[in-house]
Amino acid sequence: MPNPTAAMLVIGDEILSGRTRDANAYHLAGELTRTGIDLREIRVVPDVHEVIVGALNALRGTYTHVFTSGGIGPTHDDITADAVAAAFGVGIDVRDDARAVLEASLAARGRTATPDQLRMARIPDGATLIVNELSGAPGFTIGNVHVMAGVPSIFVAMLAAVLPTLEAGAPRLSREVRFDVGESRIATPLRALAAELPDVSVGSYPFREGDLHGTNIVVRGTDPVRLDDAVARLEAIRAQVG
Repeated sequence: MPNPTAAMLVIGDEILSGRTRDANAYHLAGELTRTGIDLREIRVVPDVHEVIVGALNALRGTYTHVFTSGGIGPTHDDITADAVAAAFGVGIDVRDDARAVLEASLAARGRTATPDQLRMARIPDGATLIVNELSGAPGFTIGNVHVMAGVPSIFVAMLAAVLPTLEAGAPRLSREVRFDVGESRIATPLRALAAELPDVSVGSYPFREGDLHGTNIVVRGTDPVRLDDAVARLEAIRAQVG
């Protein structure tokens, strides 16, 4: 049975402007690979309501899961929750359970929730909360969409809470073989290898060490026996090219 699939929707003008370097996609990709959910697409969109809605509807209809990052804070440009509600055609408001979680977290730090902070307790109708142990403001899951914070530490915590609840597949494994020659020297045998092993992903990554132009070949798949076969074939190619 094939693995479940996933897409990530990164939301925020700060990513597109280059002001902020996204770390969440990197973390999500690694965790999904380990879990056995195949990440197929990462899309970045601005803080524009109709763009978020359109992208979300396209992705959630294509993949098993969609993970979003960003736009669920207390400020005017945090519009992700409203866009998600619009995409699903449901209402949204401050929900009692989300409010209780947020207020309890703030009270533990000697603070009282302000109206702006209560914006983070606005949850679309029918959604399930994603616990956030760091700041108290929850994320949420609705349908196959998991809505999480953009702050990397909080994203990591929310993802850790969500992943155990999802059906997983076979973890994707990888092997690497180093060639001390450039890509052009091995392009033809690599093309043949990829055609012969359609269930194994073959990636070519050039590098340079001083005057040496080399290539790391990475094979990925879910069957360790097939990967061992691929590695053996790569080592045979390496012996031929010297």
